[in-house]
Amino acid sequence: MGTITNGNELDKPVETVVGGRYIEMEQDGGQKTVKSRLSGLLWHGGSAYDAWFSCASNQVAQVLLTLPYSFSQLGIMSGIMFQLFYGIMGSWTAYLISILYLEYRTRKEREKTDFRNHVIQWFEVLDGLLGKHWRNVGLAFNCTFLLFGSVIQLIACASNIYYINDKLDKRTWTYIFGACCATTVFIPSFHNYRIWSFLGLVMTTYTAWYLTIASLLHGQMEGVKHSGPTKMVLYFTGATNILYTFGGHAVTVEIMHAMWRPQKFKAIYLIATLYVLTLTLPSATSVYWAFGDALLTHSNAFALLPRNAFRDVAVVLMLIHQFITFGFACTPLYFVWEKFIGLHDCKSMCKRAAARLPVVIPIWFLAIIFPFFGPINSAVGSLLVSFTVYIIPALAHMVTFRSAHARENAVEQPPKFTGRWIGAYLINAFVVAWVLVVGFGFGGWASMTNFVHQINTFGLFTKCYQCPPALSPSTFANPPLPNNVHNFTSPFTLAPAPAPAPVSFFLNHHHHHGN
Repeated sequence: MGTITNGNELDKPVETVVGGRYIEMEQDGGQKTVKSRLSGLLWHGGSAYDAWFSCASNQVAQVLLTLPYSFSQLGIMSGIMFQLFYGIMGSWTAYLISILYLEYRTRKEREKTDFRNHVIQWFEVLDGLLGKHWRNVGLAFNCTFLLFGSVIQLIACASNIYYINDKLDKRTWTYIFGACCATTVFIPSFHNYRIWSFLGLVMTTYTAWYLTIASLLHGQMEGVKHSGPTKMVLYFTGATNILYTFGGHAVTVEIMHAMWRPQKFKAIYLIATLYVLTLTLPSATSVYWAFGDALLTHSNAFALLPRNAFRDVAVVLMLIHQFITFGFACTPLYFVWEKFIGLHDCKSMCKRAAARLPVVIPIWFLAIIFPFFGPINSAVGSLLVSFTVYIIPALAHMVTFRSAHARENAVEQPPKFTGRWIGAYLINAFVVAWVLVVGFGFGGWASMTNFVHQINTFGLFTKCYQCPPALSPSTFANPPLPNNVHNFTSPFTLAPAPAPAPVSFFLNHHHHHGN
């Protein structure tokens, strides 16, 4: 392993990777105040643990709620196999991105480049190693993916809050959460996400186990059917949603750059993925077991589980986590925009925050046009994630190290268990071929067919996507009889006639619960 320097020891042998500390990280000497200790605990994160929390919490997010929907499209066996397969493939390409980052940074720091006030991004790595055409392609795919990744978080916020308070429609909630998420402009970099990424992972862990336990306690709904897979379109739509799930490493370079020792990143994404699988596999399997084909028309898993205190807690935690994930997806876009307008090295955070605001506007607008929670994940997965985090990194690694000289002088040699350079080349070729044909080809056709179907069914700018039909006033004057208590095709459970407070709290119809 290489050692960390402060920029003075740039003429080291090939194997040394210069970590480069941020200015505030260089202030190790001197007396530490309570304020600086507290700031270090909550704010200044650059350890391997911080990177792990960032990777894991960024990877899982709202996709927890759409994986049962994917299982209803794929069937149980394909759902599990695709999760394992894309989890391994995603970890491999994240490893490739980390290697290319280290290669680029080492080369530039040997040329006396100082990165202390500059965040390295993926398109700059491609530019430095492979030239401007690679840079332009990488920039286009990465920015578009992160843009729609942010859009998906806004849609998810509106979709989730509706299950607690349906007095406002989902479109109005999107306006409100767009304004809330705009406050991420004040978070300087991934270096400052320490407490947020930790809390994010705690929140998704709770939600995943809530979904699992609630589904098992609920049991299978009456007449449940597990008919998936039934259609090619649905099958490949579900598969590309899982491709999207394990394609959360478009921000790998920014997370690495926030580390004090970026060389330690190599296995972090794999460990994060293994943890994420302990959340996604049990939750998706148990929700699908309980509700089966009903998930085909309910892409948000919250829709089918009965309203109670545990579900409300899960909804609130997911809302907070979606705010965090919005920041994860949007921060690299802020950096690109700052570099474009020449404010990236500005010391004033207020100036930078004001300059970042225009980035949020198109995200807000797109979330209102396409509020299709679930189907949009698959479309983004097939058209954008496939290239951004699978095809381009694999091709870039092959081209960067195509010459014997580049391989001999590489900062990092491929691991022995993968077969060194020949093995790495074969794995990369397989990744490119598979994702191009299955992810982009079949997946693109299926997810866009499904996406167009959503537009034709609900329309653009739809006010309330997949909301239950409004009940007439007579429904409240004459509540359903007890034998009609469970209406499982509706997102909520209906109540029997007025009951004492504890029972009404768990079973009451959602229209009684506007906050």
